Amino acid sequence: MLLEGSCHCGAVRFRVMSPHPYPFNRCYCSICRKTAGGGGYAVNLSGEADSLVVHGAEHTSIYQAEIDGRTSPGERHFCARCASALWVFDPRWPELVHPFASAIDSELPIPPERVHLMLESKPDWVEIESRERDRCFAGYPDESIAEWHARLGLDEE
Repeated sequence: MLLEGSCHCGAVRFRVMSPHPYPFNRCYCSICRKTAGGGGYAVNLSGEADSLVVHGAEHTSIYQAEIDGRTSPGERHFCARCASALWVFDPRWPELVHPFASAIDSELPIPPERVHLMLESKPDWVEIESRERDRCFAGYPDESIAEWHARLGLDEE
């Protein structure tokens, strides 16, 4: 699926091909929450890094979080004009890019279940809006984005 996205002010527009476009992973880690999570979490999608096309790249900036006293290799791209979170790229997985669902303008499919992850980082004020099939994890889930889509037969659509 072709995902098209943009920042709030319109200075940055991008598109990326995604074999896994269901916005199901709600991350409650402090990094996602504080840089992109208005609801106390952020939702990342999966895209093919070599298909990423960016218009207005000169308006982007990168944030690399400090984790346990070390700079994370993960690059969180955002609009330097309006601060919209756009995507995450990590050179440890150079074939992937993870756009924030909040930046996507394309119509996204509704996931049949959601995964709530990094709940050990969730602040008390954030309530988990969980459905019957949803799965919850204190840390990282036991399957990747690709494995989740495959298990539910969603990558065949």
